[in-house]
Amino acid sequence: MAEGVCVITEFRDGAFRRVSFEIASEGRRLADELGGPLLAIALGDGVTEVAPDLGGYGVEKVYVVDDPLLKDYRAETYVPIAAEMLESIEPKVVLSAGSVDGKDLSARLAARLEAGLATDCTELKIEGGALAAKRPMYAGKALAWCSWSEGAWPQMATCRPNVMDCLPPDTAKKAEIEKTNVALPGSNLTLVVKTEKEVGGKLDLTEAETIVSGGRGMKGPENFAMLEELATLLGGTVGASRSAVDSGWRPHADQVGQTGKVVTPTLYIAVGISGAIQHLAGMSSSKYIVAVNKDPEAPIFSKTDYGVVDDLFRFLPVFIEEVKTLKSTC
Repeated sequence: MAEGVCVITEFRDGAFRRVSFEIASEGRRLADELGGPLLAIALGDGVTEVAPDLGGYGVEKVYVVDDPLLKDYRAETYVPIAAEMLESIEPKVVLSAGSVDGKDLSARLAARLEAGLATDCTELKIEGGALAAKRPMYAGKALAWCSWSEGAWPQMATCRPNVMDCLPPDTAKKAEIEKTNVALPGSNLTLVVKTEKEVGGKLDLTEAETIVSGGRGMKGPENFAMLEELATLLGGTVGASRSAVDSGWRPHADQVGQTGKVVTPTLYIAVGISGAIQHLAGMSSSKYIVAVNKDPEAPIFSKTDYGVVDDLFRFLPVFIEEVKTLKSTC
């Protein structure tokens, strides 16, 4: 009989990604409303050592599969293992991250389990003993509440990173660990040959609290040095519009928008970005949005909390100096 909530964590490079703690925290709240346990699935190489730490976010038991074959995410290894575990656990609700890997995994799992899936959710609640989820539609122009048919278990949702409140970890609590014996696929259709990381260990856009993005108005790659300096001062990272990426000024990993990354930082500063609908779809859920553009009619201003109508090459140097002054007095 289905009961409780199960979260599918993301374990990379020896640690859980922050979004795993966010969905665990949200899962704890939902499990309390449903009256069932909060469980977790953790797959990876070396995950056993850190899996108990999920208890600090309310997880009661973690089902672990620890194997070198699971070091990198691959659908042909992760999907059958996670599906078998979910069929055994029988949760009412399954939460996973709205990351690149999480979206791929959850969609494949939903098809295999014949379950309903709501993606990129920004709010979840329990209504009448079942899950209800709010998610953006039509490139963020509308928000829709989704519900599942009664008794249609599991009910699956992916959560947009940096949206769900993350509980302060209770380090005194440790989750129970259960190593699961599942058959690993005998062969792989794909092989990870090499993983290249950005120099300097740049924070992933989807996990950043502050993002400073530049668009076509930056006029060239050399001018992004100003944005790099500002982002460093604010403890954030640099993003870019599609036009800046298509021009070869920034790598695709920096692209924010419908065809790039959907981000939800606390502070998003858009510099020289007009605000095409594809870009707005990727950043409109940010808590605070600031735009700098010399065109007062730029669409970006329709989404901003604070707008600066000025030439960015005149405004930014002054703004950066003011930030430096403020930081030196703190």
